[in-house]
Amino acid sequence: MDRNLAMEVVRVTEMAAIASARLMGRGNKDESDQAAVDAMRRAFDALNIDGTVVIGEGERDEAPMLYIGERVGARNAGAPEVDIALDPLEGTNLCAYGRPGSISVVAMSSHGGLLNAPDTYMEKLAVGPRAKGAIDLTKSPTENLRSIAERMKLYVEDLTVMILDRERHADLIKEVRAAGARVRLIEDGDVAGAIATCFEGSGVDVLMGIGGAPEGVIAAAAIRATGGDMQGRLVPRNQGEIERAKKMGISDIHKIYTAEELARGEVMFAATGVTSGDFLKGVRFFGGGCETHSVVMRSKTGTVRFIQSIHKFDKKPGYAP
Repeated sequence: MDRNLAMEVVRVTEMAAIASARLMGRGNKDESDQAAVDAMRRAFDALNIDGTVVIGEGERDEAPMLYIGERVGARNAGAPEVDIALDPLEGTNLCAYGRPGSISVVAMSSHGGLLNAPDTYMEKLAVGPRAKGAIDLTKSPTENLRSIAERMKLYVEDLTVMILDRERHADLIKEVRAAGARVRLIEDGDVAGAIATCFEGSGVDVLMGIGGAPEGVIAAAAIRATGGDMQGRLVPRNQGEIERAKKMGISDIHKIYTAEELARGEVMFAATGVTSGDFLKGVRFFGGGCETHSVVMRSKTGTVRFIQSIHKFDKKPGYAP
């Protein structure tokens, strides 16, 4: 994939972030999400790719746009064929209620590079580059924390572990606390949480717990680009989800996936902050325009670019609310 494509993809996340941020704090998560979907779809139309959505808003009968299997992009002659994993508004509740950490995100790979993950749960364990090679989902949280701390040349007590604040994590939270690590609970948005482990300034060292499987694929793309490490294992909730996973080509439901298996080959990743979080600032509006803060990553080179952009709505009608 051409390196300039990564810089084009960030325009897609910018438009989705701006559209959803305009509705921040109004208490309607569906309205915020739909605004992001509509804006992202329009932005893809202007991008010269032949893209297939493999992680999207749902099946075709559930999502009118950006559904799994949808073809996106201008698809002009010579356009690169790519697979796309996206979340127009990751952290819908965070945006709807004006809380920190919501983002718009797109991951892209060459055709066949992204795992077509079913809409089920996934147990995840993610760390940054300093702890690469120190994680193992077959081991207990305590064993992993000790291994991570040793690799990072820290005490377990120095580690901060990010976990989704869910009832299903009660035992995990109890064990992490007993091991001596600090716990940071989040309401939503474990893609941003996984990515935060790769940036030392975020104050997050480890992501643990069960979240969405599609979000796990998106997070893996970013972690690969930054040199971090991640493992994931599907946690289906019923037999129906197991059968759906098998139809999507997953034969071993208990397989532990590495980041390289979730997002293979060359991958690109772009995210724009909607509401300010650990590593991205949210959209700031001013008279006639707005300011966005984004990150763009490319696994082939390991390049990570932070992009602060000023958008003038009279110059960019498509960005205007």
